[in-house]
Amino acid sequence: MKQTIGEKLFQTANYIFLTLAAFTMLLPLLHLLAVSLSSPVAADSKEVFLWPVGFTFASWKHILQSSGLWQSFGVTVFITVVGTALSMLFSVLTAFPLSRREFMIRKQVMLGIVITMIFNAPMIPFFLTVRELGMMNSIWSLIIPGVIGTFNMVILRTFFMSLPKELDDTARIDGCHDFRILFQIYLPLSKPVLATVSLFYAVGYWNTFQRAVLFLRDPGLWPLQMKLRAYLTSPEELAQVNMFLEDYNFNTTTLKAATILFASVPIILVYPYLQKYFVKGSLLGSLKE
Repeated sequence: MKQTIGEKLFQTANYIFLTLAAFTMLLPLLHLLAVSLSSPVAADSKEVFLWPVGFTFASWKHILQSSGLWQSFGVTVFITVVGTALSMLFSVLTAFPLSRREFMIRKQVMLGIVITMIFNAPMIPFFLTVRELGMMNSIWSLIIPGVIGTFNMVILRTFFMSLPKELDDTARIDGCHDFRILFQIYLPLSKPVLATVSLFYAVGYWNTFQRAVLFLRDPGLWPLQMKLRAYLTSPEELAQVNMFLEDYNFNTTTLKAATILFASVPIILVYPYLQKYFVKGSLLGSLKE
C-alpha cells in the first residue's frame, strides 16, 4: 500500500527521534570508552568527550591483568547463569498450576503471592532468616532468597492463561499428563515470554549488590558489582594504582572508566540476541485475568 505524504513524514520523524534517543543512551558509554582509552592528563583536564585524547590501552591492560577482578567476574557469571536457570525453573513450575482453572484455590494463593509485591520483607528479619538458614558468606545467599520474582512469575502465569484451553483437552485425549503438557506443549509456545523473563532475571542477578553487602564477608566471593565498588572507592585499591602511575600511562580516572565498562558491557551484549522476543514477550505477558 502506497504511503501518503503525512505517513512518510511521520515515519521519518519517528526514525529521527528514535535515532537521537538511541544516541543519547549510548552517549555515556561512548564517553567512558573515550576516557578509558585516553591519557591521564587529558582525562583529568576534562578534554575528552567522545574521542580519545592521547590514545592508550594502559587502563585496559591493567584491568585485564587483574586476577581479583576476573575472579569476581567469574562469580557474577556463575550467579547469573545458575540463578537465571533456577529462577526460570521455579517460576514456570509456580506459574503453570496457578494458571490452571481446575486448581480450585488458585485465586487465594495468587492473592497471597501478589501481597508480597506490595509489602516487602523488612531488611532485619530478612537478614536474620538468611543467617538462620546457614547461608551467610555463601554464594547461594545471592540466589536462593530471590529465586522467584513475583512480577516475573505473574507474567508467565498470565501468558499460560492466554493459551487456548483446547490445547489441554487435545493433549489429555492423547494421554498427556500435566508435566508433559507443560514441557512439550506450553514451553515451546512460550519462547518470547521465556526470553523476556530470562532477561529480567539475568539483569537482576548481574547487578546483585545489596545482598552481597548484607551476606558476604569473604572478598573472594564478591560479585563484580561489589568488587567494582571496592575498586573505585577503596583507598587501598587506589593506592595500589598510584604506585604504577610513574610506570604506566593511566591513572584512577581512566581506570574507573574502564572498570565501569568492564562490568556493564557483557550484560548489555546479551540484549541484541533476545531483542526479537522482548517486545512480543512483554505484550503477551501483560496483566489480565
